[in-house]
Amino acid sequence: MLVVDVLARVGSKWSILIIGALGQGPRRFSELKRDVQGISQRMLTLTVRGLERDGLIERTVTPSIPPRVDYALTELGRSLLTPVSALAEWASENRTAVERARVAFDKSA
Repeated sequence: MLVVDVLARVGSKWSILIIGALGQGPRRFSELKRDVQGISQRMLTLTVRGLERDGLIERTVTPSIPPRVDYALTELGRSLLTPVSALAEWASENRTAVERARVAFDKSA
C-alpha cells in the first residue's frame, strides 16, 4: 500500500468528519448520519466500510431485534484524533481568510 492510498482514506472530508464524530464515543449508524451533516446513506456506508477495512474503526453487532450496530474508533483510529482535530481547528480559524481569497481569485478570473 502506498502512502497516497492511506492519505486518500484519512484525508477525505467524510472520513475526517466520521473520525471526529467517533472521537466523542461509539455511535450507531443513524447517529453518525445525524452527526455528519450532508452525508448520504450510501456515502456513509462506503466510508465506514473503508475505515473499518483500514483498521481505523470497529463495528460491533449486538444481537437484538432489530440488531444493534455500533461503530467506534480503534486504537489506530484514536491516534488520528490529534491531527484531525488540529486540521479542523485550522479550518475554523482560517475559513474567513480562505473565503476572502476565493472571492478575490474569482474577481480576477
